[in-house]
Amino acid sequence: MFRSTAFKSLARQSQFISRRTYADAASADVLKLSLALPHATLFSSEQVTQVNVPGANGDFGILANHVPIIEQLRPGLISITETSGQTKEFFVSGGFATVQPGSTLSITAIEAFEPSAFSAEAVKTQLAEAQKNVNNSDEAIAATAAIQVEVLEALQSVAK
Repeated sequence: MFRSTAFKSLARQSQFISRRTYADAASADVLKLSLALPHATLFSSEQVTQVNVPGANGDFGILANHVPIIEQLRPGLISITETSGQTKEFFVSGGFATVQPGSTLSITAIEAFEPSAFSAEAVKTQLAEAQKNVNNSDEAIAATAAIQVEVLEALQSVAK
């Protein structure tokens, strides 16, 4: 009985692997990207070549046929290489990236802005202000300031 159940489970898994391995040749080099915010959709199943994301465990790149994964995003830069070769960049304060079978990538974030939307001087000023409140005796103020510092430090590296 156990042998029969184990064999059926293995058969189901191998079917998934073979389906993933033998992707259509036409879509072998493209990734379908959806990038959604609560108030807007920036990409909707658009074909791209590569997407680099700031994962919670480190930055990583996603190409077509990437293994399925769900990764929490930390504040940082998402870099999207379109099929034309052009690159678009967006700063996100956090979110999730989900790679699904069929070379589909879905990114959800609270907000996403092009790096040119930020002033380096304004970021520097806001960071200094947030750092003053990190050790505040009020836990809510200190927690908010810690989040602001994390986001602003990441933003400082991309703001021009």
